[in-house]
Amino acid sequence: MSWAAAIAFWVSVGVVAYTYFGYPLTLLLLPRRRPLPPTGQEPPPRVSLLIAAYDEERQIAETLENKLALDYPADRLEIIVVSDGSSDRTDEIVCSFASRGVTLIRQEPRQGKTMALNLARERASGEIVAFSDANSLWDRQALRRLVAPFAAPEVGYVTGELRYRDPGESVSAAACGAYMRYENWVRTIETRVGSIVGVNGGIDAVRRALYAPMRSDHLPDFILPLRVVEQAFRVVFAPAALSVEEALAAPRDEFRMRVRVSLRAYHALAEMKHLLAPGRGLYALQLLVHKVLRYAVGVLMLVALAANLWLVSVPLYRGLLVVQGLFYAAAALGRFFGDTRSRGLVRFPYYFTLVNAAATVALYRFVRGERQVVWAPRKGR
Repeated sequence: MSWAAAIAFWVSVGVVAYTYFGYPLTLLLLPRRRPLPPTGQEPPPRVSLLIAAYDEERQIAETLENKLALDYPADRLEIIVVSDGSSDRTDEIVCSFASRGVTLIRQEPRQGKTMALNLARERASGEIVAFSDANSLWDRQALRRLVAPFAAPEVGYVTGELRYRDPGESVSAAACGAYMRYENWVRTIETRVGSIVGVNGGIDAVRRALYAPMRSDHLPDFILPLRVVEQAFRVVFAPAALSVEEALAAPRDEFRMRVRVSLRAYHALAEMKHLLAPGRGLYALQLLVHKVLRYAVGVLMLVALAANLWLVSVPLYRGLLVVQGLFYAAAALGRFFGDTRSRGLVRFPYYFTLVNAAATVALYRFVRGERQVVWAPRKGR
């Protein structure tokens, strides 16, 4: 038996297991930080709600009606929509809301979401800058609950909870919802001990003073929270601030979205790698496990499979190879059938494999030096 292959196998399996299960259990054993304020300031802070939109004529009206119906004082809320070179009726529809206080900014030529948010931030007057996707529908109390933690002076960034509606019969959509529930559980634990590592870009907010302009290739809901932590402020999760979006039904769309997000996250991690220094304390461990190791899981899966094949002559590893084979067979069935009739058998292996395959493809593109600035907006069914 090759001891090198055996070590490679067990280290890979152990790191994957710790990344998904050992890490949150470790955080549960740590002492809790001071609880966040249960309610916000009175009067509530002035908020600038920014929405970047590209060819969103199908849903921008519903989104704006949703934001105008929020339970928040109208005189303390401004809504700014940046149309990023839209070629459909997006601008016309947004302009029809001008009499109700919605501001339209046209970004021409198209430069991507990040530059659109930078442009909107220049016009924003609120002490808190909130972000919504063009297809995100917020609970009526969501904004109040999103800004409430800012009553604690050490809080610099807050994210809410994203849920998916109408997943239909797609395994991809159903599994994505389950994946987000797991992520939200981890964020809840991270908030108890300090700061969270990942946020939901469709419902989050930052102190305006902490918003520094970003480059066009930056991933806003990754680089901004890291910068906030860098300035010694907390990034926290407010689960009561609810947002709903349609899930991606097509596996192809989900995979492309995951590749895009992962690629931009790799560049952000490379730029903010100083936050991984041991002197950063607990947050360095969180960033290492929740992001660096999480994105490396696809590679670790390949290492485990290759080592297992090398050791196939050993009875123990022959049995483990059968287990791996069944796992990937279930993932393949999930992709082949594409609906939820057998989701209890295939949903988890399918989506787990999809997410980590996308991260591995993105890693390859990152190593090649590729960057991505603009893309088609995320669509539901």
